Amino acid sequence: MVASAVAAVATTAGTVAGTAGYFTGPTTLELPIATDSLTASGLEAGVTGHYTALQATLQALPPGEAALLSWAAALNQLGILTVLALLFLLGYRLRSSILFTAASVRIIGACGAVLAAASIIGQILDQVARGRLAELIGASRRSAEEGLIFVGHFDLAALMAGLVLVLVAGVFEYGRRLQKDTEGLV
Repeated sequence: MVASAVAAVATTAGTVAGTAGYFTGPTTLELPIATDSLTASGLEAGVTGHYTALQATLQALPPGEAALLSWAAALNQLGILTVLALLFLLGYRLRSSILFTAASVRIIGACGAVLAAASIIGQILDQVARGRLAELIGASRRSAEEGLIFVGHFDLAALMAGLVLVLVAGVFEYGRRLQKDTEGLV
């Protein structure tokens, strides 16, 4: 329980510092490139290739993109805090030997839903902001035959973890019913 509280404070401080950096000074970001016309030159042995990302240092982010990146970071932090709060509350309930309760079911289910939603929405906001920044600095030029392309990387691990937590809430509900049935027998 103590470790989850310390981790919550540390990760929140890191997120706040990172978010403030979006508005105050130079920021280095990996930006997606939505075209394959940017080829890598100087490769050996007749190898050809193109790159799909660019690490760019921007002296100042436009306010709209900085806000999108900040919201994405905040939603990511919300997902982390949700998991840490779940660990804290389950540790507390386990320590008090009262685990299979209706409140435990609601806590686990709500944490799973928040984790799934926050992770996906945060990733969408992050990728939209990075795509817009790539367009803004001219790193993502499209040729005439290319349409508007959205390039992004989505990690589905947090979504899957959220869905697993919702399923675990169902298991806890089943355990709660079994516990209630056995209490009636004794």
